[in-house]
Amino acid sequence: MTVFQEVPEDVGVDADAEVDVDGGAGERDRAVPARDSEREPDPSDSLRTFGAVVQALREHAGLSRAEFGARVQYSKHTVESVELGRRMPDESFVERAEEALGNTGALRKAACHLTRGEPGLAVWFRRWARLEKTAVSLCTYECRLVPGLLQSEAYARSVFEGTVPVAPDDRLDSFMNRRMERQRLLLDRPTTPFSFIVEEHVFRRRFGDTTQARGLLDHVLELSAPRNVMLQIVPLEAGLHACLDGPVRLLQTPTGQRVAYAEGQQNGRLISDLKEVSLLYQRYDTLRSQALNAKESRGLLERLRGVL
Repeated sequence: MTVFQEVPEDVGVDADAEVDVDGGAGERDRAVPARDSEREPDPSDSLRTFGAVVQALREHAGLSRAEFGARVQYSKHTVESVELGRRMPDESFVERAEEALGNTGALRKAACHLTRGEPGLAVWFRRWARLEKTAVSLCTYECRLVPGLLQSEAYARSVFEGTVPVAPDDRLDSFMNRRMERQRLLLDRPTTPFSFIVEEHVFRRRFGDTTQARGLLDHVLELSAPRNVMLQIVPLEAGLHACLDGPVRLLQTPTGQRVAYAEGQQNGRLISDLKEVSLLYQRYDTLRSQALNAKESRGLLERLRGVL
């Protein structure tokens, strides 16, 4: 099984953080206070992995951050920032680090795959979000909240505002923009099959005022109207079923590979093991037969809206 899991990092700025300015051959770099543009507000998985490799090679060579920094002509604070994935290493850092750590070519090759973080997405969700963009089919089962691809703007904002720890006001717009941008998948890909299975109680959970609650149901009905989008609801009277282990997302890539994604508290994992993915598809297909069909599901949502 292939599993990727990460825990988010505090994005506060270190008081003593520094960056280095390349002074040319034979000159010592001058350390100056870090500029906001040179720090990563949302470190990407690739930056964290690259930094971990640098740290492992440095420690294997028996060098402290200060000693290694002297060899590559960067301060120990910059070395620390790179190792923690907080800074995108420039070409000079990569080349000097290669020479100082054995010249194996590993860092040069790894640097070719570095990407910046994506504001508004949890670090553990970014790989899945990238796969979504090119998937030839996408299936989602949810028992906690309305799936992100179907959320109204008011509902999404309410979710973000209710997070713990509290999301900073200056980042809420970034979160909202990212969530609404993801929804364009449903509008921009009219021939891609999207399947959603959602528990009835998710739509019965109230939020905001009556207008906002109606707006959510109207939004879901609108987005699930196209022929390529199928929404099925698991009614309260359905009882126990095949997906009680929790939410799951499934997709098929353009090359035919099936991949799954499972998420919990502060973590998520991308699953590519054939046996495990096959099992999750079997559970999803079984739940399809236990849920209301698309027409019945729309009727239930319309009735829920009517009593608000």
